[in-house]
Amino acid sequence: MANYRINPRERRTTPKDYVIQRGDTLTKLAARFGTTVDKLARDNNIANKDLIFTGASLKVGYSGKDTFEPSGSRQGLRGGGRPTGGQDVGGPTGVGPSNASSGMRRLAESARRAAMGMGGYNSQGLCATGVSRAIRDAYGIGVSGNGNQIDNNLPRDKFKQVNMTLEEALKIPGLVLTWESTSTRLGRIYGHTAITMGDGHTTASDFIERNTTNNGRSGFKVFMPIN
Repeated sequence: MANYRINPRERRTTPKDYVIQRGDTLTKLAARFGTTVDKLARDNNIANKDLIFTGASLKVGYSGKDTFEPSGSRQGLRGGGRPTGGQDVGGPTGVGPSNASSGMRRLAESARRAAMGMGGYNSQGLCATGVSRAIRDAYGIGVSGNGNQIDNNLPRDKFKQVNMTLEEALKIPGLVLTWESTSTRLGRIYGHTAITMGDGHTTASDFIERNTTNNGRSGFKVFMPIN
């Protein structure tokens, strides 16, 4: 059967082949097609519910044995700039505002303390320092680098990159955000990094940013603590 995209207005009860799009998660797809994350994962032999791939074919139906067929194009990869190659990203995080881990909440609180101890509500131009202090306080891990380097230096046994929008990320506490570049003079060179507070709009680094947006910023990435 040929793969094709499903019009959301089509009847949900008809089994379909769906081509996974960038930004899709099992949670979103389960809601869209009137099923559950567990059933999609089980019927498609998806061992890791936190990992699906853009371009893969997902069979959606309510009877029979479905299959999950990875395509040749795995757009859920990030370059990372390391000899070891990219890291798999994409798929649902399995984490929402109400079920963030204790470690994530601890990181958010550590980030708030670090920010208030540095710039308060005014940037000092030391975003990576604030984020590094928060990670060290919460996890005892030393992470170096400036705003657009710190993502490459996050230990992959402690943090994983996830595919979500800024709007989604801001609702979850304790996520590390990075941007490759911002509109300021220093931001164009060093980028920016911050940690989410989970209230839908605030992040903390060397200061508290009460209305975090992507305006004037590019190269956005999100990293979630594994524990």
